[in-house]
Amino acid sequence: MIHKKQFNSMELAIPNGELIIEGSVTPQALSTYQFHHNLTAFRPANEQHAALIEIAELPDGRIIVARDRDTIIGYVTYLYPDPLESWSDGNMENLIELGAIEVAHEYRGYQVGKNLIRLSMLDDSMEDYIIITTEYYWHWDLKGTGLDVWKYRKIMEKMMGAGGLEVYSTDDPEICSHPANCLLARIGSRINADDVEKFNRLRFRHKGLF
Repeated sequence: MIHKKQFNSMELAIPNGELIIEGSVTPQALSTYQFHHNLTAFRPANEQHAALIEIAELPDGRIIVARDRDTIIGYVTYLYPDPLESWSDGNMENLIELGAIEVAHEYRGYQVGKNLIRLSMLDDSMEDYIIITTEYYWHWDLKGTGLDVWKYRKIMEKMMGAGGLEVYSTDDPEICSHPANCLLARIGSRINADDVEKFNRLRFRHKGLF
């Protein structure tokens, strides 16, 4: 399932000026932007910049960025689940994953994350997808924020909720390995009942609930 990627943009006022939030961004545009040196949650900044360009090149890969002039200071990614992940086992063409979201430390507290997700949902084709994100506490910046896992999870739920993602129960072993981990999802308005049931079967595969 391949959809034309829509482009939307907005301005977000911050104390020292304004940010541009935009996407889905083309690989060509991404390659012209600088990448903030503190965006290192998943890998070194230069490697993550290259990874975003690769995702943007995928037929259904989407990158939404927040930038301060020509420097990317935050981003969110959407793509099909990794073939090695259990969420790809259903071979659902209309299931995509919010794979990563990150905002540079200096720009936190300005609702950048919420607005990245809000803007991404302005793309009408998102109504043709079930969007999932898997939240694991070991990916969270607990040290940098000083928050415990429960307060951080509440922040993540509020941020994802800005795009309509809600917590869904699952018996996935990795998520169940810690009570703070969670699955969030948004079921697009054009998803049919059969695909909802397929998603339910993916969520519960270890207890025979479906």
